[in-house]
Amino acid sequence: MALNVVIMAAGKGTRMKSALPKVLHRLAGTSLLQHVLRAAAALGAARTVVVTGHGAEPVEAEAAASGAVFVRQMPQQGTGHAVQQALPALDDANPVTLVLNGDVPLIRPETAQALVQACAGRCLALLTITLPDASGYGRIVRAADGSVRAIVEHKDATAAERAIAEVYTGILAAPTALLRRWVQALKNDNAQGEFYLTDVVAMAVAEGVPVVSAQAPSETEVLGVNSPAQLADLERRLQRRQAEALMEAGVRLADPARFDLRGQLVCGSDVEIDVGCVFEGQVRLADGVRIGAHCVLRDAVIEAGAVIHPFTHIEGAHVGPGALVGPYARLRPGAELGPQVHIGNFVEVKNSTLAAGAKANHLAYLGDATVGERVNFGAGSITANYDGANKHRTVIGPDVHVGSNCVLIAPVTLGAGATIGGGSTIGKDAPAGQLTVARARQATIAGWKRPPKAR
Repeated sequence: MALNVVIMAAGKGTRMKSALPKVLHRLAGTSLLQHVLRAAAALGAARTVVVTGHGAEPVEAEAAASGAVFVRQMPQQGTGHAVQQALPALDDANPVTLVLNGDVPLIRPETAQALVQACAGRCLALLTITLPDASGYGRIVRAADGSVRAIVEHKDATAAERAIAEVYTGILAAPTALLRRWVQALKNDNAQGEFYLTDVVAMAVAEGVPVVSAQAPSETEVLGVNSPAQLADLERRLQRRQAEALMEAGVRLADPARFDLRGQLVCGSDVEIDVGCVFEGQVRLADGVRIGAHCVLRDAVIEAGAVIHPFTHIEGAHVGPGALVGPYARLRPGAELGPQVHIGNFVEVKNSTLAAGAKANHLAYLGDATVGERVNFGAGSITANYDGANKHRTVIGPDVHVGSNCVLIAPVTLGAGATIGGGSTIGKDAPAGQLTVARARQATIAGWKRPPKAR
């Protein structure tokens, strides 16, 4: 069924105490608004209308790539007033209009789809949920036969109405033509002087239009964000949901309460993830990968059997099968590690390829380098790849041994099997199979004494 979706995203979010518009605060690395836009896209919405207001320009920029249409609500005078602004942008050829909230990010597409089906282009359909504490929510008032008669906002409810546990979640679906007429007729004669979208329920009842409800499967789906505390609570709920899905697929998480996924994580079989790890962007872990505690992986591929030791940061890198990385290592974009490569503690690799069996186990920097098979790169050694204006490449052939505390000044090539003596500064190509040393001659100064300290 062709569908309009209206996303209300005009609110300031005063309780967030932030200059950032509320719907741009991030949940699992993605803005609240983007979560809702993804749900609308999953529904196959023919037209999505985003109602902006406070911080309209950055909000619209955030959603520009979605293909949504934008309308502005200035000033903000309630939920009904927000939908009034959206009316000119609705496509009457779409028989159903679904209203979502930009600060309710975890609505599942299947839940929203069930509400659209309940509407069926002829009923007013409300998404409801029963809560142990319904404070702040509009209450669902039903007739003796169980039919919905009205929604009463918390601030306008009587004591008896506030005792009702079934509440309106702020999400509804309605026949587009009827919604257009009802919203145009809204009045603001209430305690807040606002136009309540919920007043359309009484209008539907008065016209004999069926008012039906669908129950949200969980409270998490319909929780909104109004404060940093609520955002943090929703973050943990979402992370637990994601952790449970991974564990159901066979991933072994040391503690699902200490796990953060801010993107997409695809795992093979027998993957183990220790505590405190963060995954961002697109990450793939192949069979048998082990991730140590407190690692951060962003846009990375880790091949089968590789071990990432604790406190390692990996971004935009590819780690080959059986490789060992860390602890305290950093792989930057363009790092390509072949099979059985070892990258040890306090080693940084950027825009470099290391062939099978290469090792840099301690305190080293490899930038803009091509490293051959079985190379051993000594502790404290670096590729000096930047001349102050341009980057240059270092090429190290197979079976090279680079001693400790060497500086390789790019562009430079070390031939296969070459040995570079420790402490060397290499600015010219080193021939294959030979020892190359470039350092000052050691000297001892007879009779020299250290100056005494001034007293």
